[in-house]
Amino acid sequence: MDNRHRPALLIIDMVKDNFEEARKLPITPFARRIIDPINNLIGVFRNENWPVVFATDSFGKDDFIFTGRMKPHSLAGTQGAEVVGDLDMRPQDLWLPKPRFSAFFDTGLARMLKDDKVTLCAVAGIATNFCVLTTVMDALCYDFHAALLEDCSASWSEEIHSQTVNTYRRNPLHPLFKVCSSMELVANLKKGLRTED
Repeated sequence: MDNRHRPALLIIDMVKDNFEEARKLPITPFARRIIDPINNLIGVFRNENWPVVFATDSFGKDDFIFTGRMKPHSLAGTQGAEVVGDLDMRPQDLWLPKPRFSAFFDTGLARMLKDDKVTLCAVAGIATNFCVLTTVMDALCYDFHAALLEDCSASWSEEIHSQTVNTYRRNPLHPLFKVCSSMELVANLKKGLRTED
């Protein structure tokens, strides 16, 4: 990863419905564990004036994806589709409701990031093997470098999360696509800032 990037932090699907205890979702305990690392990373991005984007599911009640096994959740306009309160979201952050899995699908995100001179998308949130991964792949499709943040992402089990990050840890797109921790990302980016001084 070139360390002279202007990055954006994309936080995926950290919505209240995914943390609702009554729903007893298997992902909830794993998702709770990544709140502190994400908040720490948000602080770094704010200090450097790098963009922070919360991209969240925003579905219709009769959405096509609910014709399969998936139950309705994150319905547009409901509290369940809002960012979970434990995350440090502020008015200057971009909140981007999304109609499908990737933060780039039908949202205008690519144009917004390019207008802001972003060159690297650091992706966090849930689920590692689903919406996080599709967002990473779409970032590459729009010619952004991409980092899947392994300590800031979660899935329905540790095994699924580990399998996903390990599948892409060594990939033919490296260094355009890198799996790394948030600390590795920050160290690399700050090294780039020092070389520009």
